[in-house]
Amino acid sequence: MTARERYEACTNALRSFAREAGFTDVVLGLSGGMDSALVACMCVDAMGAEHVHGVMLPGPYTSQASLEDAQEEADALGMHAEVVSILQPFEAFESVLRKACGGRLAGLAAENTQARCRMVCLMALSNAHGWMLVNTGNRSEGYLGYATLYGDMAGAFAPIGGLYKTEVYELARWRNEHAAAAGQTPPIPEHVFTKPPSAELAPGQTDEASMGLDYPRLDAILSVLYDEGLSPEAAAEKTGSPLELVEDVKRRSEAAAFKRALAPAHPVA
Repeated sequence: MTARERYEACTNALRSFAREAGFTDVVLGLSGGMDSALVACMCVDAMGAEHVHGVMLPGPYTSQASLEDAQEEADALGMHAEVVSILQPFEAFESVLRKACGGRLAGLAAENTQARCRMVCLMALSNAHGWMLVNTGNRSEGYLGYATLYGDMAGAFAPIGGLYKTEVYELARWRNEHAAAAGQTPPIPEHVFTKPPSAELAPGQTDEASMGLDYPRLDAILSVLYDEGLSPEAAAEKTGSPLELVEDVKRRSEAAAFKRALAPAHPVA
C-alpha cells in the first residue's frame, strides 16, 4: 500500500469506529511528538476540526518546545486545544505514595504515575463531554511493551496502532506534502520530524535510549519476525543484526503480550 492508502485506511477506520459507537466528537492528548501529531491529523480528517479536542498535559519534564509544537499543530489543523497541567495531581500522588514506595516516588513508578495522571484527565473530559478518547500509540511500542497500562494505553481506538514508528514518520511526511500541494500549511512542524522521540517522563529521556535500540533497527526486526514469520536466526541474517539482539526483541515482545491484550482496537496492519 502507498502512504496515502495507508493513511486513508487508518482515517476511515477511525471514522467508522466512532460513528458505530455513537460518538460525534473525539479527544486526544497532544504531546508535541510525532505520534499525537499524526493522530490529530487523522482525527481532523475523519471527524472535522470542530469535532476534535486536543489537550496538552504538561508534567514536570515537559519542554516548552513540545507545548509550542503541539499548539502549532492544532492551529494549522484548525482544531481547539487547551492545557491541563498534571503537576498538581502528580505531586499529590507523590505525597501520598512516598512512604509506601520506600521514601520517594521515583523511577518507573514515577514515570508511569505521570502517564496515569494524564489518562485520568483525558477520561474525565471524555466522560464530561461525551467525547471518544483516541489513543496515540504505535505498533513498535506495542510489541516492546513501551507503554503504560491504564496510562497512555487508554482510549477506545488507536488509529496508528497497526503502524510501526518508521511508518508513522512516512505517513506524517505524506500528510504534510499533501497539505502543501493543496496550498495549505503543513500541519506537522518540521521540528517534530527531527527531534528525538521522547515521552518526557524523566530528565533527558528519549524513547530509543529507554528501549535500547533505534526505531529503524527495531522495526526491521519486528517486521521479519512477525510480518514474515521468520525465525530469530533467519531474522538476524536478513536484517544484519546480532542474534542476541533479535532474541532479546522477541523475548521482550512475548513478555509484553499481556499489555497488547488490553490495547485499544486499531486498524489491521
